[in-house]
Amino acid sequence: MKIGILTRNKDSWCSMQLRRAFNKLNVKSICFRFQDIAARVGFKPEFSINEVDLLTELSAVIVRSIGRGSLEEIIFRMDILHRLHRLGMYLLNNPLAIERAVDKYYALSLLEENGLQVPKTLVAESASVALSAFKELGGDVVIKPIFGSRGIGSTRISDPNIAERIFRALDFNHQVLYIQEFVPHGYYDLRLLVLGNKVIASMKRVASSWKTNISLGAEPVHYDPPSEIKEIAVRAAEILGCELAGVDILQTSKGPVIVEVNSQPGWKGLQTVTKINIADEIARYVLSKTGKD
Repeated sequence: MKIGILTRNKDSWCSMQLRRAFNKLNVKSICFRFQDIAARVGFKPEFSINEVDLLTELSAVIVRSIGRGSLEEIIFRMDILHRLHRLGMYLLNNPLAIERAVDKYYALSLLEENGLQVPKTLVAESASVALSAFKELGGDVVIKPIFGSRGIGSTRISDPNIAERIFRALDFNHQVLYIQEFVPHGYYDLRLLVLGNKVIASMKRVASSWKTNISLGAEPVHYDPPSEIKEIAVRAAEILGCELAGVDILQTSKGPVIVEVNSQPGWKGLQTVTKINIADEIARYVLSKTGKD
């Protein structure tokens, strides 16, 4: 059997960890990119990479990254995942879960509809609507790309003149304005890694500013979450359909608030503050789903 690892870079830290984990289990793995796939309709093989027939030679695919691309490329990549799923390939995560999680508005709306607390958020296409929301949200907001992660492109705004300039620039360029109240959080947040309806690792991300992303310099700190926080993280992953998820939570005076659910989480920082080998856990989980554990 072989396990596929769909990744932008086979030598990235997480991809290498997964390759080593499967190797320890005497399971072959292959890394490939979306750009390597040939997709066919009306003749076989439906999907191939060079001479490798994905449907007959792979038992599962771990989706590490969708990657950047044009609208056509992103739609096509999701089409590939949906068809692989329909034809019986086990994917971690499945394409519907990825679509739900990557769209911040879609994800937060589903979480709220299912009773979980999320930040007050306004999404609009009009700068005028966004400026009204700026006042409604207390004049201290974070504007984020509706798609994206790692804190890139997120900006905190508390000056109405700056808000107007940014909102109108985004409106002019036909960008969706995703505006969220700034939630005081003591310059730290919580990241819980959920795998198969269970929290397998967690950390505090402690920063020197309001952005708490490890990739932007925050420090990982060991954290043993209480059952309430674990239940919230697991519930959030379940709502979006994610078997593997990084759930980001703020601890506030009003209780835990879910900021984001990442369906393709990295764990390099988290691995430094937990005793379990995360890649080993993911590998064993994937094999259990293929009936080969």
